[in-house]
Amino acid sequence: MEWQPDEQGLQQVLQLLKDSQSPDTATQRAVQEKLEQLNQFPDFNNYLIFVLTSLKSEDEPTRSLSGLILKNNVKAHYQNFPPAVADFIKRECLNNIGDPSPLIRATIGILITTIASKGELQTWPELLPQLCNLLNSEDYNTCEGSFGALQKICEDSSELLDSDALNRPLNIMIPKFLQFFKHCSPKIRSHAIACVNQFIIGRAQALMDNIDTFIESLFALAGDEDCEVRKNVCRALVMLLEVRIDRLIPHMHSIIQYMLQRTQDADENVALEACEFWLTLAEQPICKEALSGHLVQLIPILVNGMKYSEIDIILLKGDVEEEDDNVPDSEQDIKPRFHKSRTVTLQHEGGEGEEGEDIDEDEDDDDDTLSDWNLRKCSAAALDVLANVFRDDLLPHLLPLLKGLLFHPDWVTKESGILVLGAIAEGCMQGMVQYLPELIPHLIQCLCDKKALVRSIACWTLSRYAHWVVSQPPDAHLKPLMTELLKRILDGNKRVQEAACSAFATLEEEACTELVPYLSFILDTLVFAFGKYQHKNLLILYDAIGTLADSVGHHLNQPEYIQKLMPPLIQKWNELKDEDKDLFPLLECLSSVATALQSGFLPYCEPVYQRCVTLVQKTLAQAMMYSQQPDQYEAPDKDFMIVALDLLSGLAEGLGGHVDQLVARSNIMTLLFQCMQVQCVREFNIFCCSYNYYINNLIRLSNKLQLYQI
Repeated sequence: MEWQPDEQGLQQVLQLLKDSQSPDTATQRAVQEKLEQLNQFPDFNNYLIFVLTSLKSEDEPTRSLSGLILKNNVKAHYQNFPPAVADFIKRECLNNIGDPSPLIRATIGILITTIASKGELQTWPELLPQLCNLLNSEDYNTCEGSFGALQKICEDSSELLDSDALNRPLNIMIPKFLQFFKHCSPKIRSHAIACVNQFIIGRAQALMDNIDTFIESLFALAGDEDCEVRKNVCRALVMLLEVRIDRLIPHMHSIIQYMLQRTQDADENVALEACEFWLTLAEQPICKEALSGHLVQLIPILVNGMKYSEIDIILLKGDVEEEDDNVPDSEQDIKPRFHKSRTVTLQHEGGEGEEGEDIDEDEDDDDDTLSDWNLRKCSAAALDVLANVFRDDLLPHLLPLLKGLLFHPDWVTKESGILVLGAIAEGCMQGMVQYLPELIPHLIQCLCDKKALVRSIACWTLSRYAHWVVSQPPDAHLKPLMTELLKRILDGNKRVQEAACSAFATLEEEACTELVPYLSFILDTLVFAFGKYQHKNLLILYDAIGTLADSVGHHLNQPEYIQKLMPPLIQKWNELKDEDKDLFPLLECLSSVATALQSGFLPYCEPVYQRCVTLVQKTLAQAMMYSQQPDQYEAPDKDFMIVALDLLSGLAEGLGGHVDQLVARSNIMTLLFQCMQVQCVREFNIFCCSYNYYINNLIRLSNKLQLYQI
């Protein structure tokens, strides 16, 4: 007999759903407690699916919320559902996939996908055949709902669908999807392309067998009026460029012309998908040959795409003119922090620093408020990689544009010109050298622009030319650049502070001991910033100080400099608790400072050393408890141990024999062997290589070392 809800129970569930939409915190807490209680009763999930699929008298948000709660229950407890409950939910989903409400159809699709992801594709054999069969329905809602569910399944289970475990259903699904590329509904056409797109990168055999039909069908949709269809067509062509360029080469001229149009599409999502094409093409051997005749069209399009849009500026809170350095950072402003080994960082010395490795990383620094990938960033990245392909051959197409941009009275246009100049720095450096004596002073002047966004991008672009600046006589460009960057480090705008700090770190890496005559002035500025910076920029300031120490080395070991630098660092050191992840950048900074100061670090070494040992010891203890009782204890964050070992390495390298007494009074050797057991061999080796004392101990303990195969 088909399950039917009890009226009283149904009303209770409905009231719970209503309460869960309340903004009141206490009500939300009560709802959560009630949900946990009701989850003890298996048929609670029957009520949830009933509200979603059958209770059409209720409003759509309440019905959808019921489905989303059920989805969460499936994710957490599906293995505990009685077979009758699971079967009832599956049946109701398939019977109602064509609900008149788009919201309810989408919710049912999400629920089906969640059930499928719990390993149910193998034990729900009727799912895929039934969904594919429903595509033929003359009812639009049924067809669209089925396609929506199939698209989600294709996204989540693409590898499984192309495997023998399910008898390769793609052999039927791919030809079926291709038929719907000509459907009269743009929504259905979009679903069909999106489904097939999931199998391009994985080179699914069923798709490869139909590749020519697929490409012909895409070409037929090139002029589609629906923006979602155009976006999926562009996405397909970008992926095909990566995995089946052989099939695109005969049509490359037409494809490039199409992508030139779409990169200028009125819909920014379409333009962004099309812009990805130039990034991908730049990685292909045919790029230079294929694009040479199109640069005259492409370069102005990319340059135009690098301007801030009106929406960008709104998201950036207007023109970001105001001084905001007194406004505390919110937690979401601060990206997760991961330890970066000092030894890895030092590998960049004498080469290209991290800030200049990749334009999309740089742009993350520049456009931090706009953290999502957007047309501006993609256009800049595309220009960067194309500059590396075409080198100075790009300049005849760019220089006439650049002159108009860099000196334009409109700040948005001028800002984009400065970004363009930074984007081509690596690829076109040789050709740009003759213009830099005029451009660098202009960029330095832009550091004083009244618009914060102009000051910010000028910092970044100047950092891209830091190598050339340092190669000139110091008074020509290095001294004025350093002077203005230090002023911007103390800017009233947090965004400019961040850009200036990062740019100055790059300049430090390039200039190295050229900065020694200016150390007092530099330290005064960096130390003053300690009292000015909010949370986020303080973390970047640590990096600038650590990079300075790496760059000037023992020249920092002067009583005057030590007296300026160490008190604020030690103050921050004392303020932070052992569990605070802000310790990562501070420990990294101190590691570099300790190495540079050498014996000058002696007055500060004992508390620093002891705390590092404590951090290692705490992490090891947590690892031991977790390994013995994983249900009761959380896995430790080994970064605390690793970063502490890195700082111990810096102390050993800087202090040499002076660290003997510290080692003798601690149990560090015992801890090091325990570190090896929790997979910190690399950091252990770093420490040992830094300090011969430990090598002598290792010889005496060679039998133990052999046990760990070191």
